[in-house]
Amino acid sequence: MALFLFFFLFYKVKTSIISNVYCIKEKRGIEMYKIVSKETLNSAVELMEIEAPFVANKCEAGQFIIVRVDEDGERVPLTIADYDREKKTVTIIYQVVGYSTELLSKKKVGEYVEDFVGPLGMPAPLHKCDHVVGVAGGVGAAPLYPQLRKLHEMGVKVDVIIGGRSAEFVILKEKFEEFCDNVYIATDDGSLGTKGFVTTVLQELIDKGEKIDEVISIGPLIMMKNVVNVTKPLDIPTAVSLNPVMIDGTGMCGGCRVTVGGETKFACVDGPDFDGFLVDFDECMKRQGMFKEEEHECRLKNAQ
Repeated sequence: MALFLFFFLFYKVKTSIISNVYCIKEKRGIEMYKIVSKETLNSAVELMEIEAPFVANKCEAGQFIIVRVDEDGERVPLTIADYDREKKTVTIIYQVVGYSTELLSKKKVGEYVEDFVGPLGMPAPLHKCDHVVGVAGGVGAAPLYPQLRKLHEMGVKVDVIIGGRSAEFVILKEKFEEFCDNVYIATDDGSLGTKGFVTTVLQELIDKGEKIDEVISIGPLIMMKNVVNVTKPLDIPTAVSLNPVMIDGTGMCGGCRVTVGGETKFACVDGPDFDGFLVDFDECMKRQGMFKEEEHECRLKNAQ
């Protein structure tokens, strides 16, 4: 009985938090989340700036939001790529890969999204040091951008390595150039920068004797795992950002559980940033592929 009461009260508290976020819009009786600008970054990735005053006022680098395009839409977690407290806007960058992101892509400037919940998760644990290298793969450049910019504002020297399949898929290069001392590019086909992987460039910097105090790596799981394989033998602290399956974003569903240092953590409330040395990447990759069949069926259904 006591256990039942505990979980009941836990559920009520969590539900109350979520309800308070949603009721702001309901009390005002208006559609809050207006799309104020939109940009196509490449054939698969788009940037959208959304008017979300409460999120913009509270969010920090490393946190994320959950967006619903319409009343019947699924909850899509997206890391905050930028924010402007004066304009009261939050910028998200998303890859158009499924039904919900296709719906989001069809939205035009001046239109609205149904829900924009956040900020969620913990802010990135940034601290003062001499030199940080950011390593981004694909859309991982989006959540990395506010973290490196914040470190630059703290007086830290920051460099970035951006990877992509080809030049087309290297995003935010010009934005990083505004404050990074060095912007390195790696592409699979050699169409821009070094031909090879981001780890190739990182290893070259280390081999040249570059003193690196910390690495922040955000991108595909296999990329982050390989970055850690480079840094861990040299004991270069490495933070990674995890994006497992996520539903409620408040720690209730357990879908985003990951193993860090032998302990179960929830990426939505304990993360999304963790010590890369402690993350069980193999387990993360296995869990990430659990719903491939359902995702395929969803795409087939919505393509009809």
